[in-house]
Amino acid sequence: MIEKEKQQIQEKPIETIENPTILNQDQEDEFLALLPLKNVVILPKSILPIIVGRKQSIQAVEYALKQNKTLFITAQKDSKIEEPTEKDVFHYGTRSTILQVMRMPNGALKILAEGICRSEIIKIKHSDSGFIGVMCKDILATDLDDNNVELEATWRQLKELYTLYTKLNEKVPADLVTLAKTRQEMDYIVDTIAVHIHLSFEERQTILETASLKNRMLKLCKYLTQEIEILKTEQRIKGRIQQQVEKSQREYYLTEQIKAIQKELGREDQATELNEIQEKIIKLKLSPEAREKVEKEMRRLEQMPPLSSEAVVSRNYVDWITSLPWNNITKDTISINQAEKVLNRDHAGLHKVKERIIEFLAAKKFSKKIERSPIICLVGPPGVGKTSLARSIADSLGRAFARISLGGIRDEAEIRGHRRTYIGALPGKIIHAIKKAGTMNPVILLDEIDKISKDIHGDPSAALLEVLDPEQNRRFVDHFLDIDFDLSNVMFLTTANTVDGIPFPLFDRMEIIPLSGYTEQEKIEIARNFLIPKALKEYDLNARQFKLPEQQLHTIITKYTQEAGVRQLERIITKLMRKAIQMLLKDKTLKSVTVSEKRLRSWLGTQKFKRTQLKEIKNRIGLAVGLAWTEFGGDILEIEATAVPGKGTLTLTGQLGDVMQESAQAALSYIRSQAQELGLKNSFNSINDIHVHIPEGATPKDGPSAGITICTSMISALTKIPTQPQLTMTGEITLQGRILPVGGLKEKLLAAKQHNIQTIILPKENYDDIQEILKETDLGLLQFIFVNTMDEVLEKAFIKKPLRISKKTARKRKK
Repeated sequence: MIEKEKQQIQEKPIETIENPTILNQDQEDEFLALLPLKNVVILPKSILPIIVGRKQSIQAVEYALKQNKTLFITAQKDSKIEEPTEKDVFHYGTRSTILQVMRMPNGALKILAEGICRSEIIKIKHSDSGFIGVMCKDILATDLDDNNVELEATWRQLKELYTLYTKLNEKVPADLVTLAKTRQEMDYIVDTIAVHIHLSFEERQTILETASLKNRMLKLCKYLTQEIEILKTEQRIKGRIQQQVEKSQREYYLTEQIKAIQKELGREDQATELNEIQEKIIKLKLSPEAREKVEKEMRRLEQMPPLSSEAVVSRNYVDWITSLPWNNITKDTISINQAEKVLNRDHAGLHKVKERIIEFLAAKKFSKKIERSPIICLVGPPGVGKTSLARSIADSLGRAFARISLGGIRDEAEIRGHRRTYIGALPGKIIHAIKKAGTMNPVILLDEIDKISKDIHGDPSAALLEVLDPEQNRRFVDHFLDIDFDLSNVMFLTTANTVDGIPFPLFDRMEIIPLSGYTEQEKIEIARNFLIPKALKEYDLNARQFKLPEQQLHTIITKYTQEAGVRQLERIITKLMRKAIQMLLKDKTLKSVTVSEKRLRSWLGTQKFKRTQLKEIKNRIGLAVGLAWTEFGGDILEIEATAVPGKGTLTLTGQLGDVMQESAQAALSYIRSQAQELGLKNSFNSINDIHVHIPEGATPKDGPSAGITICTSMISALTKIPTQPQLTMTGEITLQGRILPVGGLKEKLLAAKQHNIQTIILPKENYDDIQEILKETDLGLLQFIFVNTMDEVLEKAFIKKPLRISKKTARKRKK
């Protein structure tokens, strides 16, 4: 670098000193101009380019040029001082000669100075020009003439260290130490070594101030040892970096080769797609198990032809893994008031299920530790709003919603998925729903869970046991994915029409909330607040153009529909609107259509459901009216019995189920045990045939709740005593005449109200249930008679009591 600078100066010299004069011993007493440097130390026998810019320094150089071109160059103690004094510089410096000078455009000077020898300031003189003049004394090495072993050993140690240093740093001359033959040359070489190695400003100044050759060599050995350690460390670091760079370069080179090969084979698009998938996998933050699986498939994909069957299977698997929302969990809307508004906006009634959802929200808001979501099963007849209620629950929670229809599913793989060994294998419905929802915590509705079937392919309800168990669904395994998938954040809702079709292990995992049918008044409110506004919006009508009076709405509910829900009602309302639109289009002057009784009969035809008026039935011997529960709501059950001479045969007609037939057998056995109390001959059973018939024979009927009704109709037929009008009953009978509780009471009571029944006989054990129903439902003037035994039924069910003698008298006659 110094030689280059020297060459550049010689190209355009302004003033060249061809024969620099070196001061002799007689000139030591002369004053020299002092040139202070910042953070630079010039050593003897070294050539250094210097930029001189300060006014004081320029004057010192110009003074030296006028004299014998000699300067005293030393370093400043503090580089921040711009106008140093004698106190701000080191007194040890170098007597130097200016070799070349170049004047810069900005007025500064660029000089090339060569260090002559060490010097020390002994006297200072301030010049009129502003620079400092110094008288200096040259300092020579005092041990050059010493011929001791220690000096030679130190020199050898220095040569060895410098040789090692040159191997680590190729920029320094390696043959420098071989040039020294004499002690004077050794002195020169030591300073030259100090110039070439990396030393700090303080270390260079220390070397300059050390006159003794031996001490200088010892200091240089110390500095060289430090530098060698630093260089070794640098080389180790550089080696590690180089290895990483080489590895990266190798990978890059191989990757480019692979790309070129794939391009030749026509697989360039596949490589691009695989890179995109790899980037997507990194962003997904998969579980270690899932990442290991998908990376294994990716490695297989890279080695397969893109159109091979194995590649299609692997690509389908990777696509499914990357399309699932592994870490996407939406935040619940923990606002109880907002949830209540959403639930009440979309559904009328249904207080119990709404209350359960509000309880869950309140508990989650109160305690942040609650992570499990309830597994709720909504049980009720069709059309009462189970499916739409599930969607409203999702809206109230602020979660995504997905529906899975389970009706008719008979293969376990529909839930768990198919293994990838099968052609066209796919994940099960649970994973499909998660993908569709796009989050790990959606609300998933398992619709019609009571209609799952099974065959040789497995039992889907058994597969649902893991899905609906909070202790197991954290590690749900789909056969297609073959990795653990967390379903613990999912809120599962299920629906069913009855609980009879739900296997008990599955039933035990769910919280059952029954949804009863709607009353007439509730149906009217639903029609006014939900169905009619919805239909008006759908057909682009307004409330002025279509009017449905409440009287006609009541007629539709009672005479044209027979259901627990409102689906038939909705269909009829939309039909009426279509008829009204036809009238509006035909008659442009018509602004509004009101559905009158006449139009109702014309558009809908004759009434489809004509309810039997029980008070109009005159012959009530052998007739008893019961209450029944069906999937479509409640209904009345007219049970007829007749006794004719015969051989004691009991005939049951009306498509009765096994349980109902057994109830008839139990009722007959009870009557035979009470024959004397009822005034019947003991042989009545052997001389009479009894025929029990329940009308509407095309409709299957079953259940134990008609037991007391069948018994009452038989007793009426045998005793020829008519039953009370406007009276119905429900309850299970035992052989001893005890009355057991029954279910489906709300639907049965609503049916009784619709048929204008005045009195109902009920089991006494159902008293609390009736009180609960009365809190929620207006049943008008219905009267309830609660009984424990069949004797109490007989006292209330007949016009006159069929018990002719007391039980006590009957027992005496038997004795």
